[in-house]
Amino acid sequence: MTKIIVAGTDTGIGKTVFSAGLTQALGARYWKPVQSGLEDETDSQIVARLSGRPTLPEAYRLQMPASPHLSAEAEGTEIAPEQLQIPEVDGPLVIEGAGGLMVPLNRKTLYLDIFTTWQLPIILCARTALGTINHSLLSLRALQAAGCQVAGVAFIGDPAPEVEETITDFARVPHLGCLPQINSLSSDTLRGAFAAIDLPRIREAMA
Repeated sequence: MTKIIVAGTDTGIGKTVFSAGLTQALGARYWKPVQSGLEDETDSQIVARLSGRPTLPEAYRLQMPASPHLSAEAEGTEIAPEQLQIPEVDGPLVIEGAGGLMVPLNRKTLYLDIFTTWQLPIILCARTALGTINHSLLSLRALQAAGCQVAGVAFIGDPAPEVEETITDFARVPHLGCLPQINSLSSDTLRGAFAAIDLPRIREAMA
């Protein structure tokens, strides 16, 4: 298995930057199945810029920055789960979800439902800030209840060892490291910061 999913406890927590670092570190390709919001730099463009690695075209590119189901409805369409087939590529593939696990893709399907059908290992990205214990444990319980393979939790932000340990101990999942905030974000600074992430354990989960 050479594919892995990067999910998050919420939107805006830094999982695209984490995905870029992982794509770079693995020498992988990157795929964002659904992009909601095209006004600014897209997640695929951010990852390409920071990782220097190829990205694959999104299955859906939606103009409005909102939940995918609302963005699709605003354009008079509906996201069809059968269109979200994982691309076949040579080498590793990093797949990034949108927002949190319970983000709707349409009026019947959540992102978690798609992750469940894909049966790929999942890295959960979580903040280290106040409130993360609740959000992270709820997300991990949802993944585990759905039968998903959790590769571990990657934390993002200022290190909070006791908080991080609480989450991984309660959920009984691996701690994959903590990616600090990067003030001058570039390909080089991201590569340096990503040394804090447990790549051998991630590669083991992908094997």
